Amino acid sequence: MGHYKDIAPSANQGWIHELARAEVHPDAERLLNLNAANDPSQLIEESTVDFLTELREDFTEFTRVFNGYSETGKIFQEAKIFSVAQTASDFMIFRNQVKLVFSNNAHGSIHVSFSQHTAGAVSVNGQTTQGQEFGQPQDLMAQVGPFRNIFWTFHGEKVTPDQVARFYFPEFIRASRDLRRSKAGNQLLLEQIKALLQEKGIQL
Repeated sequence: MGHYKDIAPSANQGWIHELARAEVHPDAERLLNLNAANDPSQLIEESTVDFLTELREDFTEFTRVFNGYSETGKIFQEAKIFSVAQTASDFMIFRNQVKLVFSNNAHGSIHVSFSQHTAGAVSVNGQTTQGQEFGQPQDLMAQVGPFRNIFWTFHGEKVTPDQVARFYFPEFIRASRDLRRSKAGNQLLLEQIKALLQEKGIQL
């Protein structure tokens, strides 16, 4: 009875199995309103969690590699990833009192913002500003395609979690750089330049 149970669903074919189960039990589907899984609003909610989860995985990997050069914080301050309290998938990356937060602030929207943990001057893109929040907050917006496929956009252009992470991670590292360490003296700067050129195989 029900040999269909032996057919294992693949990652991309779960919907076929749901369709077949609904055909076997149509009354139960109507009673439980299982068709709500095709509701665009629900699809956007699920896509939001998926996008933020993939984004966090990318940031976690980038942070792991980046911190590997720090020798446990001795050379430069390491970056850290934190969950945002009481949310399903919001997170932030933190370093030197600067944080970059990704949050699902509204339906179909992921808010991206830089802020400073303590008041003070922070230079971003050559502009120095005072106060808690700096830089221009941005929003990623969900769009529903013609076949109920969900994709994410930035200023109207489709983007992937990897593209977003690759853009914002370097921006965060530059914004959270400890300026006090960079003022240690010209000799240290020259040594750093020399070491970097040697790593790239350029002889002085």
